[in-house]
Amino acid sequence: MNQVRIAKEGVMRTNRRSVLVTVVVSLTVLFSMMFRLPVVQGAADHVRWDIISLDFTTLTVSAGGIASAIAQDGSHITLTGSGTFVAPAGGDGTSSATTGGGTWQAFAPGAITPSASGTYLVTGLVRWEEAPGTFPANVDAIDDVAEAHGGLAVLRIEFSDGSPGVLTVSCHFNGTPNSVFEGIRVTKGYVDYWNGTAPVGGVNANRTAFHVN
Repeated sequence: MNQVRIAKEGVMRTNRRSVLVTVVVSLTVLFSMMFRLPVVQGAADHVRWDIISLDFTTLTVSAGGIASAIAQDGSHITLTGSGTFVAPAGGDGTSSATTGGGTWQAFAPGAITPSASGTYLVTGLVRWEEAPGTFPANVDAIDDVAEAHGGLAVLRIEFSDGSPGVLTVSCHFNGTPNSVFEGIRVTKGYVDYWNGTAPVGGVNANRTAFHVN
């Protein structure tokens, strides 16, 4: 009888330990979900990007500008564009949470009339990195000036003629490191428009902006 009682007590202690372990594990998972998930969600960046227009009289930044990039042979491509994306926490990883696009015109070397043109759509985010710097204009007609930031975004795009591509948008504000360029770079099919066109004073082109919230 004593052996039976001892065996039963051993089984009961084992069952109690199993229940305790299950409760501890469940609570650990629950607390992890409660405390970690909001942090990850809060760290995601909601970003608007624009190829901007600049009014030199009032120093007002607005949407609707143009920017160009040059290929190895001197041909170039000119884009308009804006859109949004949601970047994963810390800028790591890709995202399909994108909107936007714009128009494109391709020019042969030395030409002033486009050889081809159309529209493009943004299909995904490859990479986003925010950069330091302060807004260089007086008026921000796109969004809250407090949300304006420099940075670098790499976007997957699809041209209206079926060509795949990559659009790199880079924004240099006052105080942004000089290693960060201002303007765009573009690939279209097998052509890499790798050489950007730097903005020039008095010329309303080749400027960008990001707004992060």
